[in-house]
Amino acid sequence: METQFQSELLDAAVTELSRLPGIGGKTALRLALHLLRCDTSVSDALGNAIINLRHGIRYCSVCHNISQEEVCPICASTSRDASVVCVVENVRDVISFENTGRFNGLYHVLGGVISPVDGIGPDRLEIDSLIERVAKGNVREVILALGATMDGDTTNYYIYRRLAALGTDTTITQLARGVSVGNEIEYTDEITLGRSLEGRVPFNTGF
Repeated sequence: METQFQSELLDAAVTELSRLPGIGGKTALRLALHLLRCDTSVSDALGNAIINLRHGIRYCSVCHNISQEEVCPICASTSRDASVVCVVENVRDVISFENTGRFNGLYHVLGGVISPVDGIGPDRLEIDSLIERVAKGNVREVILALGATMDGDTTNYYIYRRLAALGTDTTITQLARGVSVGNEIEYTDEITLGRSLEGRVPFNTGF
């Protein structure tokens, strides 16, 4: 596409902003012009924050949540119940559950769900590391807390089979269906999410 603006610098900024999820060309232009109107300290702070985020954030070696250290604060906490692991799709879901204030266990972030249509198989997710955590014998309950979608249910069932094959005494549960079918965790309100977590039930292989 040819440059639409008289300034190549503005065009470059709009192009990069429009790469962000949910940001179209018009919104990107509006954001770029807003930054031009602001004091330079505003754009400098934004740029530095993004650079620091990209270079300073890593993924927890235990649960794969975002962290500034090798092990995230949740996994490192001595006040949390390390014997209960809540399996979620992404970091946004961890934030959603933490906002409920009703869960005191640990998490395991898969980094997605199994989706044959999108070419995402089990090998592209953090499933093997979950199995390794449970195989150590220190986990008494695994909560399958993926979205109530077809891909979420498929991933739940795959994980259930892998965990069941270990032959451990680990209890496998899932969220109560207070979360509507077809809903993603991050879009579920905190009250419903908290109640679904507290009312979790044994995993049902029959769906």
